[in-house]
Amino acid sequence: MRAWWWMVLHNRVLWAGVLAMLVAQGLKPVVSRLRGQGWRWRAAFAPGGMPSSHAALVAAAAHTIGLQQGFDSPLFGLAVVVAMIVMYDATGVRREAGEHAARLNRLLKELQHRVWDGQALREVLGHTPWEVFGGLLLGVAVAQGVAWWAGH
Repeated sequence: MRAWWWMVLHNRVLWAGVLAMLVAQGLKPVVSRLRGQGWRWRAAFAPGGMPSSHAALVAAAAHTIGLQQGFDSPLFGLAVVVAMIVMYDATGVRREAGEHAARLNRLLKELQHRVWDGQALREVLGHTPWEVFGGLLLGVAVAQGVAWWAGH
């Protein structure tokens, strides 16, 4: 029987997801530059932005499960449902929390001289539907690349 660490090292679902997430985060400064916003290097380490690393991770994991277990398997179905929940949350709850933070920051700026310590709330928490779609496409592409690289 192989050691647990050997099995982890050879888990394509795990590595396709992690790789897709890292590629998505690495692309964020590039997308920022292409949009004329300059090289925003901090974007590589921040939530939100194009493409969604959350969507890329779950899409790559689900697609790899489909490639390995079959797109008609119950495990693939579960992976897709979980991916849909993550993507819905990224565009819904987390995005709305970011909108609330932006409004609160405007209010706190007005009250800054009274009680507030001046530290702004994080506004970029969620994703637009296009950012999530971009992450989904990236995740599937990375999963296909991992499958091709692994010879399956």
